[in-house]
Amino acid sequence: MTLSRTPLAVAAVVGALLLAACSGSPAGGGLDAAAPLPTEVPPGTTLVIADQAEAQQVALRASGELDRLPFTAEFANFTGGPAILEAFRAGAADVASVGDTPPIQALVAGEDVPIILARRTDPTSTQLAVAPGVGARKLADLRGKKIAYAEGTAQQVIVLRALEKAGLSTSDVELVRLQLAEFNDAVRTGQVDVAPLNEPRLTRFLTEAGPRGGGVIDPAETADTSSGLNYLYARREVLQDPAKAAALRAYVEHYIRSQQWINDHRDDWVQQYYVQNQGISADDGHRIVESLGQITFPRLDQALVRRQQDTIDVINRAGELPRDVQATDGFDLRFDEVVASAVPAAGASFEPEGTGP
Repeated sequence: MTLSRTPLAVAAVVGALLLAACSGSPAGGGLDAAAPLPTEVPPGTTLVIADQAEAQQVALRASGELDRLPFTAEFANFTGGPAILEAFRAGAADVASVGDTPPIQALVAGEDVPIILARRTDPTSTQLAVAPGVGARKLADLRGKKIAYAEGTAQQVIVLRALEKAGLSTSDVELVRLQLAEFNDAVRTGQVDVAPLNEPRLTRFLTEAGPRGGGVIDPAETADTSSGLNYLYARREVLQDPAKAAALRAYVEHYIRSQQWINDHRDDWVQQYYVQNQGISADDGHRIVESLGQITFPRLDQALVRRQQDTIDVINRAGELPRDVQATDGFDLRFDEVVASAVPAAGASFEPEGTGP
């Protein structure tokens, strides 16, 4: 059985679990972090999967993988990494899909939430959207502009990398701290001059604001500001529970299959996710899918750890990192064995060598 929770229900669960945490509820589990991952999922095992825009849930259902999960999946929908981190702190979510920055914020916050899978799409699918009437089209034009900014999100690093490429610092612009859900309206209405928008927000913006002069910073200039990486990461307490650790191992396998189904069934994905779930036209849905390109899966190895460290260093150079953290502390590399076998078994592809940043 699967269950979807509304944001209101999620808030109630988070609150209840925070109260339980304050009353001294013990953390369960005893599987050592160096022990092999269990392979048998006991009956009755449940994972709470933190979703964003219902992307995981729809992909699993459309691909048929949802019915094949050897555990009960409960889905809770969130907007952005900070909200998911709060759910992790409360014990209200077990595993989540996020961009490359939320795991860094988890490290900074002292939360042990290691990465167990990496997924990569075309990094140029996130663009710096420019409000109607602003007219900025080059990175140098960012000087003095009001830029939407959300700490703890992948969009934060895109802004910081863009400023570095332009030879600018955060003091050369006005960073307007907003929630990710507010970015689209803020740049569309001119409350900010620039906002990093991923899909499907970018297509919505261009459809609504494009006729009024809205646009994007030249994509050739913003190349390499995004890694294109998304991660699955999970609470350490979950990984210490042998039953849930086995469920996470299985989830990685089924998640990879669901994503490869998207690669192989783009028309179906457009219809079932972008049209039926997100309310986007089929034409815009196809545009989004094309912009994202093929989904690939990097190995969980030291090369990936170094790339994550590069992202940490970008935030640190901007003075936006409260304390030093190391990328190596944010991975559970036991899952590389799962990736190594599940990717070819699903007919999927590893990330091409030499990809960056």
